[in-house]
Amino acid sequence: MITTLYIEKAIQQHPRTLKIAAQFPKARQIICERYGEVFNPKAQNFRLQKQQPALILAEKFQQAVLPAPPGYGIGAAQNYYFSHMLNCLYDCRYCFLQGMYQSANYVLFINYEDFQQQILDICRAAPDEELHFFSGYDGDSLALEPLTGFAAHFVDFFETLPNAKLELRTKSTQVRGLLKRPAAANTVVAFSLTPDAIARKVEDKAPSVAKRLEAIIKCQEQGWLIGLRFDPLIYSDGFQALYADYFAEVFARIDLARLHSVSLGVFRLPEKYFKKMHKLYPEARLFSGPLDQSAGMVSYQTDLEQEMMQFCTQELLKVIAPEQFFPCRL
Repeated sequence: MITTLYIEKAIQQHPRTLKIAAQFPKARQIICERYGEVFNPKAQNFRLQKQQPALILAEKFQQAVLPAPPGYGIGAAQNYYFSHMLNCLYDCRYCFLQGMYQSANYVLFINYEDFQQQILDICRAAPDEELHFFSGYDGDSLALEPLTGFAAHFVDFFETLPNAKLELRTKSTQVRGLLKRPAAANTVVAFSLTPDAIARKVEDKAPSVAKRLEAIIKCQEQGWLIGLRFDPLIYSDGFQALYADYFAEVFARIDLARLHSVSLGVFRLPEKYFKKMHKLYPEARLFSGPLDQSAGMVSYQTDLEQEMMQFCTQELLKVIAPEQFFPCRL
């Protein structure tokens, strides 16, 4: 429940601001000039704020749509990402947002139309290219959908773009809006998945893996294209049996005919983020595992990383076609 609502002065009367604020009639409202006044100060405790985050309604200025990092994609030559939200409803211990941001408060950019205009400009500049746009990089795409209406706006918008595809990245089961409308051919609903034994330990507040699978099945029955994102791979003793059994469970339940893509990547963090997160959660076993530092990144030791990627790749390619598989090399 949101008990504190920050609103930028310039968007106080924006229709979307008024609609969202009306959902929290008892929340304390504080007007600010820019969201950075609340979100960026260093003297904040991310772990403490995560217990009761505030919601900040803001306007995104300048470049809202950015080129995706090299190696990040599901088949297109040109890839972009955009974030209508900063921070996430869930509290996954491996999430880089804890290391990147000073604040655990949620920022929601309400000027959706400006995002859409930038996406439209990019598509018009390359009309003969297939372009992919990724949502859910700095926050979950669907977790707050009943509040934001984000997917409802953007799925409709992307249906007007013949050379673009939208990925909605999520751990959420908030798919009711998708189930109430016809599936869109150029939207992929991509679910992040982790074996249940690991998820229970490192994905606090996120829906159970069983509930995510139920959401996947419902979306497929409605006709939506689904992506599976096994990222990050988390090491544990006997990981081979754990992941082999998990992949078998997932693929036994889903409809392979409505599977768009599968991606795979190991746990990795910029060294700066890792140090901050380790300080926030010194007791977390995840940060005391067989890790190594190289080129400014923290990940598993090279031999172990290669072993995990090779094993999981072999298991996945027993079921899916090579053209559906996109290992992440970030």
